[in-house]
Amino acid sequence: MNTKIMEGLVGAHTSVNLLNTPFQVYREAERKGDTATMERAMGFAGDFAERADKYKAEADEGMTEDAEAAREKAKSEREKAIQKRKEKHDKLEAEIEKTRAENKATDTVKVSEGGKLLLKENIVSDSNNAGDVDLNDAVLAKAEFNVDKKPIIYNKTGEVSLVGQGNEISVSV
Repeated sequence: MNTKIMEGLVGAHTSVNLLNTPFQVYREAERKGDTATMERAMGFAGDFAERADKYKAEADEGMTEDAEAAREKAKSEREKAIQKRKEKHDKLEAEIEKTRAENKATDTVKVSEGGKLLLKENIVSDSNNAGDVDLNDAVLAKAEFNVDKKPIIYNKTGEVSLVGQGNEISVSV
């Protein structure tokens, strides 16, 4: 609440309270039949009513200014919140991009010449047309034949582990 509002409310309240005195004088003069006193009392009452209206207008103006200031403050806070969210979003996107860049470094496998020859020999022995064998087609064909094999589990050292290959289940109670 700013000073205009406070001043307007207090001034209007005081003017309305002071309005009671000329009304009492008017009523007394009316009982006595004194028209001159009645007219003076009504003049004072009119002056106090005008003052109350001026103070009311001042309070209304102060309330309008206060509402405008509140709107500006809310707008400023919204803009700050939007800016913070945008910065947080940009930071999160940068972290995501960084994580993606780190995860792009994948393991690669290089097959030696001896391994390639061994693969070709296995494929050639499996197929009838040995001269027309393409390495990529051969790998796909070999992969189709190896579907029936049981899965192999490797341990931390890279050796074949025998732990998961049994079908026996043991439950202790």
